[in-house]
Amino acid sequence: MKSGKWTFSHIFPVAATMSILFLILLLLPTTTFSDLTSDRAALLALRSAVGGRSFLWNISEPNVCSWAGVLCNSNRSTVIELHLPGVGLSGTVPANTVSNLTNLQTLSLRYNSLSGPLPSDLSRLSDLRNLYLQHNGFSGPIPEFLFSLTNLVRLNLADNNFSGPISTSFNNFTRLGTLYLEKNNLSGQIPDLNLPGLAQFNVSYNQLTGPIPKGIAVKYPKSSFEGNPLCGQPLNDLCDNGVGGNDNGKKKKKKGLSGGAIAGIVIGCVVGLLVLLLILFLLCRKRGQKGNGSKVEGGVKESVIEIPGEKPVESVEKDGLGGGYSAIGAKLKEKEKVEGNVGGAGGKSLIFFGKVGKRGFDLEDLLKASAEVLGKGTFGTAYKAGLETGITVAVKRLRDVSVSETEFREKLEGIGSMDHTNLVPLIAYYYSRDEKLLVYDYLPMGSLSALLHGNKGAGRTPLNWETRTNIALGAAHGITYLHSQGSSVSHGNIKASNVLLTTTYEARVSDFGLAQLVSPNSGPNRVAGYRAPEVTDPRKISQKADVYSFGVLLLELLTGKAPTHALMNEEGVDLPRWVQSVVREEWTAEVFDLELLRYQNVEEDMVQLLQLAVDCAAQYPDKRPSMAEVTSRIEELCRSNLQNPTGDIINDAEEN
Repeated sequence: MKSGKWTFSHIFPVAATMSILFLILLLLPTTTFSDLTSDRAALLALRSAVGGRSFLWNISEPNVCSWAGVLCNSNRSTVIELHLPGVGLSGTVPANTVSNLTNLQTLSLRYNSLSGPLPSDLSRLSDLRNLYLQHNGFSGPIPEFLFSLTNLVRLNLADNNFSGPISTSFNNFTRLGTLYLEKNNLSGQIPDLNLPGLAQFNVSYNQLTGPIPKGIAVKYPKSSFEGNPLCGQPLNDLCDNGVGGNDNGKKKKKKGLSGGAIAGIVIGCVVGLLVLLLILFLLCRKRGQKGNGSKVEGGVKESVIEIPGEKPVESVEKDGLGGGYSAIGAKLKEKEKVEGNVGGAGGKSLIFFGKVGKRGFDLEDLLKASAEVLGKGTFGTAYKAGLETGITVAVKRLRDVSVSETEFREKLEGIGSMDHTNLVPLIAYYYSRDEKLLVYDYLPMGSLSALLHGNKGAGRTPLNWETRTNIALGAAHGITYLHSQGSSVSHGNIKASNVLLTTTYEARVSDFGLAQLVSPNSGPNRVAGYRAPEVTDPRKISQKADVYSFGVLLLELLTGKAPTHALMNEEGVDLPRWVQSVVREEWTAEVFDLELLRYQNVEEDMVQLLQLAVDCAAQYPDKRPSMAEVTSRIEELCRSNLQNPTGDIINDAEEN
């Protein structure tokens, strides 16, 4: 080779390197295109196989990453999440559809009508972390191939028709944090699961038998196991020698009793019952004579509140009933010492308000009333009190009152002066050192919370779109009126259990103004899920904090989810942030309550109210609208309802 010239041997390494680089650059987009093409084909195959309403997919758009409910990885090269909840899917999931989304990490097909066994080729989804199949009709045993998906973190198979035993192979899921198997037809015994990271577990309402393994009995509440013929902790049924429930033990004991022993027991019970009835009769007669023949003459008289029923309730808000106003019963005996002339002009009588005047009863009538517990709320226990005169009122016994008597009476005067159609009026109050009672009108329909989250059975009538918007408007009017009374006036405790309903589903806001009366630490669940992020002292709630709470209430109406409900555990965030994340990813259909999706011609109005709710629940107070503006925007929606009434419920043929 002459100096200054290149030979083939010199050129080859450079040419080879350039060729390789060219090939890599050429192949990379081809691979990406190939992955998305395969994913697109799988999604379209699923769409055509399972029917249902429109997926809101623009199939003329080649890039599936822009389709609703489809989430791709950061470089938009493959599908990693598929969310299709509550879109009316039916039939079976065929092979070679979902399983062809080989990089899938999250699959949500919950709240549909899918049935049959799970396709075995789902085992190919080795990267799957979250699998949500609840509220469908999947059947057959829980398939063994599922246990090869060892990366699963959350698995929800609740409310299906799965049968057979719970396999010990669940121990393969070493990363599992959530396992929901409730409301299926599973049978046999619960295996001893060794899953240290399992924080959420539920097998209630199956056909499981035998003892609950000690390893899981101590970790999960009673609600995780109820509805099964199980024994052991945390259930009340003790096991017989570690095996079986109380039934077996009872049968053995019955076999050991002779006929004479049984007869003796029966006779003894009858005699004892007769003696007890006689004693009660004499006591009641003696008490009646005392009540009719005595007067209080400046001394001290004891009045006894008798409230028949069951044991006092725990916080009703934990299970989505939100204070409920559904009579669940309680038994309470309180001795209230009344000084002076009961019901007279003395300082220890009921103080009535404004135009409501006296309702034909006094404190003594109230203390003798039979009552039922309506629920334990933020500020105390509420009772339905039936007076002997036939009047029914609601009575709230306040707890942890932190203000002086003078301040208490001043605050109550202000509350009692509030007069608006959409507020529950305060009829009267009673103050003593040991008792603080508030008397309101009783509304038999109960609270919005109970109606939204209570009985989900076949006999329940769902709230339609028009009813929900009217409730929202009524509550908004009531809160707007409160805010109009002065810049420092706020509600302080807006939540679904404080929106009561008349028999015509008109909203009445209750508990306004009480936040300033009680200790800031009163109640473990105080305004949980509704409190604005800037609030540090619950006694000092601004009007913009009220707007935030009302925004959460609107989201509750739209989604059907309680802000504190366990359903949020799937996403791990509170209700406003969950809604915002779903809307941000354009999965808006996933937000709305399934009961609302059954109605036609309201989608645009639903989105408008959703936007208003998100505006109200803005992180910063200055970004939130005023309640007057909120009311005006809801009024526009209600006018739209009148012009375009809610369509008929979509029937099964239209859904499928």
